[in-house]
Amino acid sequence: MLAPFVRRVEGYAERTPRPIVRIEHATPAVVVIVEFGPPLRVTEQGTRFRHGFAAGISERSTLTAHDGCQTGIQIDLTPLGARRLFRQPLREIAGRCVALGDLLPRALRDLPERLAQLRGWDARFSLLNDVLFAEFQRDAPRGALDVVAWGCRRIEATGGLVPIKLLARELGYSPKHVVSLFDEHVGVAPKVFARIVRFDRLVRHLRAAPNEPWASLAPRFGYFDQPHLSREVKQMTGLTPATLRRVLFGVEVSSGDLISVQDLVRAGPLDSRGKEAT
Repeated sequence: MLAPFVRRVEGYAERTPRPIVRIEHATPAVVVIVEFGPPLRVTEQGTRFRHGFAAGISERSTLTAHDGCQTGIQIDLTPLGARRLFRQPLREIAGRCVALGDLLPRALRDLPERLAQLRGWDARFSLLNDVLFAEFQRDAPRGALDVVAWGCRRIEATGGLVPIKLLARELGYSPKHVVSLFDEHVGVAPKVFARIVRFDRLVRHLRAAPNEPWASLAPRFGYFDQPHLSREVKQMTGLTPATLRRVLFGVEVSSGDLISVQDLVRAGPLDSRGKEAT
């Protein structure tokens, strides 16, 4: 019943023998982290957020770090869900991590503490489901928001390959107006959102088919050629394609493998594996 608003909810409890720096790849979701233990460090900002944060949609990967222990819940919201929950233009958080206390409605600002006090994941997920369902049922801006939600679904259904002019015609608006709507209700322009969708599909495919040649991956995911794919990977992750493939499977990399984030990995090994759900 949360499907139009929530992509995924995952509880995690991670213990590692040494500090970890993890690369969080660009996705077409607003990622909400509710923390129960020591807060993650968002390394680009050098910031910790007490009780958690929301990461707006961005076309750049983000590095997070912890000292060997983290516990919490990750909620991946659709743009529609984030706009309904936070009740503010998503341009305000695009490309940024913002403390949950600055985003949640006043009545929900104690939600992280309430979740942390419960014993067991089932109780936590039950409370979270009830709270989110009630919040999404509240009166909310419609009209333009529904139009943008349809546009996002259309972009994702095509793997980010629908031409933006065609999308605008299908929505019944000028391309300029569609860009304005996406700026408010998604946080990025439709072309950027499509770029993120395409990259996200590539990363998910790489996890499932790690040995497929880059030359065949390029046309499969809508890149002009292999050099185009390589440029996109470098711009969106700071990694070469070969290093990205290694990182996706937990192979430790050195600072020499990095392009733009080498000074941010000194806390420990770079890692891209998903946190283990509890």
